[in-house]
Amino acid sequence: MPRATDNDLPPRPAAPRSFATAQVQAGFDSGVAENTAVPAIHQSNGFEFRSLSEARDLFALRKDGNIYSRAANPTVLVFERRVAELEGGIGAAGVASGQAAVAVALLALAKQGEHIVAARQLYGGTVDLLQDTFADWGIEVSFVDQDDIEAWRAAVRPTTRALFAESISNPIAQVLDLGAVAAVARAASVPLVIDNTVATPYLQRAKDFGADIVVHSATKFLGGHGTSLGGVVVDLGTFDFTVQPERWPQLTQTYPRVPDGSLVERFGQTGSPYIALVKTKYVHDLGPSLSAFNAFQLLQGLETLDLRMQRHTESALTVARFLETHPAVARVHHPGLDSSPWRAQAQTYLPHGVSSVFAFDLPATGDAEADFRLVEEFISRLQVVRLVANIGDARSLVAHPASMTHSHMSPTQLAEAHIGPTTVRLSIGLEDARDIVDDLARALDRITESAQSAQSADAARQPEAVAR
Repeated sequence: MPRATDNDLPPRPAAPRSFATAQVQAGFDSGVAENTAVPAIHQSNGFEFRSLSEARDLFALRKDGNIYSRAANPTVLVFERRVAELEGGIGAAGVASGQAAVAVALLALAKQGEHIVAARQLYGGTVDLLQDTFADWGIEVSFVDQDDIEAWRAAVRPTTRALFAESISNPIAQVLDLGAVAAVARAASVPLVIDNTVATPYLQRAKDFGADIVVHSATKFLGGHGTSLGGVVVDLGTFDFTVQPERWPQLTQTYPRVPDGSLVERFGQTGSPYIALVKTKYVHDLGPSLSAFNAFQLLQGLETLDLRMQRHTESALTVARFLETHPAVARVHHPGLDSSPWRAQAQTYLPHGVSSVFAFDLPATGDAEADFRLVEEFISRLQVVRLVANIGDARSLVAHPASMTHSHMSPTQLAEAHIGPTTVRLSIGLEDARDIVDDLARALDRITESAQSAQSADAARQPEAVAR
């Protein structure tokens, strides 16, 4: 006689239960899906299996489903699918932060004894990760000027496993010649990984210009409200790991966590072997998990991404144009200005608007302490723009890269990234652009007044010196 399956068995009658059991279990059926109009917060560490056989298949990756929220969660899955579609990708992995996204994206490509080529012009925390922590793990990283395409080409080695850059650099807002760097990556037969945090998929779909993998700090514009940390890695589906399978054994050879097969064999036709590796090894083993609650808040932010980016970029260009005319500003680094060396690349790669994260320089004296005091006094006068170590917020934010976000970099590295002692980073928010301009004007006017007072005092002392 055939054995009854789970579906053939009649429902179990409710067993009498005590107060203690009822307070834990009453009123909930794990098999019932509610028809909510918005993604639900699945705030659960683990998930109930219908049978031990199902559990075995899930743990062996023979079947897709929920096991434990460290590596996968239904709310996080909605977030992953949404970002993947916006980027034109085939799969995504949500993680706890943008830093985690960069780390797991690259660790899934390069192991001990292998090599990565990265742009010099990166967020300071990313530089720390690549030059310090990756070195501890035996992964060497060569940094090149992102605008020097020959330098990219010359830095590639037989052991190189990825090229990495930001589509718009933080804080100077250099626009990467993505197509040219992608050509170098293709010639080297390695994937191009792009941090698209500042651009977002609304301003730029990196896939359209040759990127293979995209990472985001979802903490920034994707979430947009400064409330929730998160990151995401997206496989754009453009790099074929099977062309040179010996270079990618982690994907093409037998994977211990997939019985009798490789990740390419298991997921190559239905999903992303690369994202499967990111989730089942690096997120699973290292634990940088995105919480269901944060995924829910990031999904809320994503629903208004295009509207917010339009406002961010329009206001930022207004602010940049104002700053360029102010006598207390030495230079403005904004690729939407005609004076920017990256203006042409912005027109090519940013069809829907230009960065709302950019920087400007106050006049430097050459005295480190005097320069720091100048920046500190300027920031202290701001009332609308807030001193916060973040970008992509609804609020306008200011930071001093040399003493904050990029403070671990050497003087040479800072100079190569075009960051000076008086460089000020702005992230323009959703306030009225006139209020932001007026706030900056009040703070800058005091610098001009102080300079004029000093010049007058010097002029007054000159006749006295001549008389002596």
